[in-house]
Amino acid sequence: MNLWLRFLWLLLTMRFRAKAGPFETTTLRMTVMPNDLDINGHVNNGRYFTLADLGRLDFTARTGFLGAALRRRAAPIVGDAMAKFRKDLKLFQRFEMQTRVLGWDEKWAFLEHRFVRHGRVLGVVVMRGVFRARSGPIKPAELLTEMGLSTQSPPLPEWVLQWHQSCEAMGEALRGEERT
Repeated sequence: MNLWLRFLWLLLTMRFRAKAGPFETTTLRMTVMPNDLDINGHVNNGRYFTLADLGRLDFTARTGFLGAALRRRAAPIVGDAMAKFRKDLKLFQRFEMQTRVLGWDEKWAFLEHRFVRHGRVLGVVVMRGVFRARSGPIKPAELLTEMGLSTQSPPLPEWVLQWHQSCEAMGEALRGEERT
């Protein structure tokens, strides 16, 4: 239930949030609630991915990506995600989730969500995703052109490129299993 309340709160307060540029970092401030916790008393590892969904909604809405995608009747789809945890978040602790775009290629956009408390990064969720219309995925460059922005991606960090290649290899392996 807590996630739905956060989602509704985000929707209700969206129009009061400042617009952001596509390369700016957006920030959501949150508090750890009881149903965010696992049996060890800290935020459940799966909850980080769920909270990142809210960060992406906020980011894409404030930067204009969501509006451009909706005009094309496209929906955001996460293809792959990974997380790195450094320190846990406990009940009623306040934290910030900072979301930014890392870059894109012909198909995928890469976003990073940093969970920060007192200036320290406690965890990171990175995802690659697309906006998908009925006709298929929309290239990130097409959305940027529609928004009147440069279509040149900043250089992706080497670790993102390696992760991206691993995701592609895993996808190929899974498609191979489906054929047998």
